[in-house]
Amino acid sequence: MHHYPAGILLQAGHTGHVEDRFGHRISYLRVSVTDRCNERCLYCIPQELQEWLPRTSVLSYEEILRTISVGTRLGIHKVRVTGGEPLTRRDITGFFRELGQMPGIDDIGVSTNGTLLSKLENGVTMAEHLVKAGVRTANVSLDTLDPEAYAHATGRDYLPRVFEGLAAAKEAGFQSIKLNAVLQKGTSEGQLAPLLDFAHEHGHLLRFIELMPVSTKDVLSEDNFLPTNTARRLLESHYDGELVARPDFKTNGPASYYQVPGREQLVGFIGAMTNLHFCESCNKLRLTCDGKLRPCLGSYLEFDLLTPLRDGATDDELAALFQDVVDKKPKDHDFRDNYQPNRKMVAIGG
Repeated sequence: MHHYPAGILLQAGHTGHVEDRFGHRISYLRVSVTDRCNERCLYCIPQELQEWLPRTSVLSYEEILRTISVGTRLGIHKVRVTGGEPLTRRDITGFFRELGQMPGIDDIGVSTNGTLLSKLENGVTMAEHLVKAGVRTANVSLDTLDPEAYAHATGRDYLPRVFEGLAAAKEAGFQSIKLNAVLQKGTSEGQLAPLLDFAHEHGHLLRFIELMPVSTKDVLSEDNFLPTNTARRLLESHYDGELVARPDFKTNGPASYYQVPGREQLVGFIGAMTNLHFCESCNKLRLTCDGKLRPCLGSYLEFDLLTPLRDGATDDELAALFQDVVDKKPKDHDFRDNYQPNRKMVAIGG
């Protein structure tokens, strides 16, 4: 039996909250259930052959659910399930049903590439299964509406599946469908307005995200980095009007939202590299599929939960480990300071 750090000891069923050293109340856990994906986006999976984790190294659904349950005792009430592509994992709908019945969890989302949302399981779309299980929000990666550009970026000719998946999600009744587009110089400029028009037409909320050096240092260079401010100026030029800041509109993430000229439409910008206040409202931890708890995406820090889970740690001991990770949460990410990736994005969770 390993020795686990002392910390807060909560009675079973008791919910409280924890804050990091900088006053951030931690309420949000992003949970990766797999490192596998049916696409090969270059900024997420390296071009060399990806070696998937062996099954025994990946947390079981029972282990994930237990970890989340312990998290609820510390104030976690929102969970976003990610991958890889989470919908590739076997019996994922059963996992969502269990999660949807967990006391203390009142906000469940999924991050997906959208290609499997229209897949039929017992005559019902995956999207409908998720909504019935209690999933309320879907974040769908979509960088381009051009089939050729999509196939080049993802390594798969799946854009029609994404459109079908978005239609299935809308039909299933998600409360919110957000489109996430990663900005890349030389490829994104011509897609900004088409993506915004597409989001407007279908009632989705679009966010543009700066490229971050999560997977490799080489992913960021002068040749491919497109700042959110530049994207905003290009949109203002296209629509011949100013994008007006809407600080009153907030979602769970760090996006800054703006009103589109002449429309009842908002667009978000997530500028991890250029927004110096990016981390000020961070309220999340990340659980990787191989059982590491990470206090920050842009930090080397990660702490092993898989070993204590399998070595018989009590819920109180796991809660103390949670507290210890929160106590080590950095004030800011390290992406601007020669961050050296130790994992590929696909192995961390989107």
